[in-house]
Amino acid sequence: MSASDCPSYEPPPEFSGLGQVLGSAITEDPATGETTLKLGFSMSKIGGRSTVSAPGATVDSAVSDGTKLSLRGLLHYLWDQAELTRWHPGFAGKRSWATVRRHLLRAAGSIVARGSALRARLYIPELFSVEQRDAISARRMSQWAYAVAAPGKPQQLMLMIAEVKEIVPARYSYKAIVKHVPDQAFAIDEQLYRRLGRCFTAELALWGATESVHLVVIATFGISATGIPTIAELSLMPTTPQWLPVEDAFDQQLTDRLVGDARSFVKGLRYNLPRLHPMAQATLTDTEPEAHMLFVMSPGLSNEQSGQLLGKFVHPGKSAPWLWRPPSEVMPPLPARASAHSAQR
Repeated sequence: MSASDCPSYEPPPEFSGLGQVLGSAITEDPATGETTLKLGFSMSKIGGRSTVSAPGATVDSAVSDGTKLSLRGLLHYLWDQAELTRWHPGFAGKRSWATVRRHLLRAAGSIVARGSALRARLYIPELFSVEQRDAISARRMSQWAYAVAAPGKPQQLMLMIAEVKEIVPARYSYKAIVKHVPDQAFAIDEQLYRRLGRCFTAELALWGATESVHLVVIATFGISATGIPTIAELSLMPTTPQWLPVEDAFDQQLTDRLVGDARSFVKGLRYNLPRLHPMAQATLTDTEPEAHMLFVMSPGLSNEQSGQLLGKFVHPGKSAPWLWRPPSEVMPPLPARASAHSAQR
């Protein structure tokens, strides 16, 4: 068995956005197993302003460096820690929302942010059941009590990770409806709604064009004095049916190819990095003698720019990275899978 075949194998952090934030926005204490995060977004609210945590080059410098995690960066970190970026053919048919929720909550259990346990402020909808409607609602409201607005005080916010069902106009302003919470919509003000289309063009287009894509939202939200949950800030992340994150249609094509070919791999996530910054979209863990990095270059970059940016990923004695430049070329053949004999050694 090669090192990349080991279940605990981790791709080098510098091949994804993790390398930029590890040790600064993310600090791990091996002695206690506790991880402390520095967040680049507010967990309290004064007044009525809502914002979008935008991806790619539109993220402002206050949250796009490595000193604090953006809202998207936090979602990516939790997805990584929950091992939802990993795929093996044996996982097929076994990764449901219940599995995703369980792994995310477990990953959040040892994380501290803003001096308190992240788990206490993290809401992830449980599977809805008509028979359990009242009990589910009671548990939800008990957790949300922390974020109820009080006159004259800053409102504390909760974090939500959920699958979007729809974002639509309401009788007054707009609303987000998430799966497994059929009895409660989340209010969105007009400013936030209009910025969604500008900041998440690729994510919303992919979700709208492909029925099988899940759209995951991470949001901060508070509860109004009248009991209505209202989103303050959000970020969006499309995933495949296997809950593997994808950035755009090209990334989806590669991921679907890897799943369809029964390959074992780890998805790379961008964290705070801008969209044009290269990273390994996936790392094959079933190749020999080493893991193989797969890069999908942005159509916005020339071949010369791509080569310059990829220079740091090329090391003497290591295999050249697999590279695809869509839409000007078809997807190249994938690196060969290790033979069964080699994989068993």
